[in-house]
Amino acid sequence: MTDAARARKLADRIQQIVAEMLDRRIKDPRLGFVTITDTRLTNDLRDATVYYTVMGTEAERADTAAALRSATGVIRSEVGRQTGVRHTPTLTFEHDPLPDNARHMDELFAAARARDAEIAKAAEGAEPAGEADPYRKPGEDDDADDDGPDFDERRGGESGGAGYSAT
Repeated sequence: MTDAARARKLADRIQQIVAEMLDRRIKDPRLGFVTITDTRLTNDLRDATVYYTVMGTEAERADTAAALRSATGVIRSEVGRQTGVRHTPTLTFEHDPLPDNARHMDELFAAARARDAEIAKAAEGAEPAGEADPYRKPGEDDDADDDGPDFDERRGGESGGAGYSAT
């Protein structure tokens, strides 16, 4: 097991190296507008997963994935040279679904806001069906005392006895 801070630092360094390589050294025409979003390492530091996004169509994403697969060896060699670790991690490139998920969530939030606006517009002139405040408040007189006999009256008198008189 390795230190989590060391693994995070190495992952950040790998992310920087890969981004720099894609920006400056890899000249594959299939490579689209790529952004490296995250890098994750396994606990033994042997495997690194590099997450990326591509601006463009689905065909451009597929071309970029093929270009990244073909450049993996060159990028891994440079990662090993610049990091100086004993075992250079194996690189795996995966398309990051996070931006697509975020876009979908934004669309859902926009639809919910639109429905809320419709409901608010329909409820503008409406009045509540019951009292303005239907809840009891402490200290208010209860109307329940006027509805029926008191507890003492039901027992046969005001003394609270069992209904027997002493006469």
